Amino acid sequence: MAEEALIVIDLQNDFCPGGALAVAGGNEIVPLVNDLIRRSEHVILTQDWHPAGHSSFASSHPGKQAFETIEMPYGPQTLWPDHCIQGSLGSDFHSGLAWTKAELVIRKGFRAAIDSYSAFFENDHTTPTGLAGYLKERGIGSVILVGLATDFCVAFSALDAVKQGFRTTVRLDACRGIDLNGSVEAMLKRMHEAGVTLEDHSAD
Repeated sequence: MAEEALIVIDLQNDFCPGGALAVAGGNEIVPLVNDLIRRSEHVILTQDWHPAGHSSFASSHPGKQAFETIEMPYGPQTLWPDHCIQGSLGSDFHSGLAWTKAELVIRKGFRAAIDSYSAFFENDHTTPTGLAGYLKERGIGSVILVGLATDFCVAFSALDAVKQGFRTTVRLDACRGIDLNGSVEAMLKRMHEAGVTLEDHSAD
């Protein structure tokens, strides 16, 4: 029986209410995520970790606004408010997150010229973070994804996890979405079609 890992995506101050790129209700999932961490043998965290002036920031593109889309060498890129700048308070994990059990923290988005949503690959879909190799070497065959945001970093991580051969579950009750132009519904459909198991225990 292959081992299972809980992957907590980007549960950082800047993605919680009051942060630079706040996801509505982002802080509400912390108690549930902590409960899942307590019950998981293997816990991995991802941390958005941008240098100042990152190419995905609207402020790096004169005349452009946050949430506009531009073409980058690797494809379309949504422009974001400056967020999760390395070493800033905004880049820290939410103060209520019981993160100490984590075996590994994957930092992503640290290359200035390319954004990174997925825990497994940069947005060019070819530059790996090393997470797949780490999991396989540890004998882990199943992953459960929780965190922020459902329609971006969680969804792209889930799609890549399936492609890398992992049995993949997203706990929707332990995620919150940004929802840009219907992006939550679109990404739920993509995940379902790719074979991701979508679970919601909020009614339990």
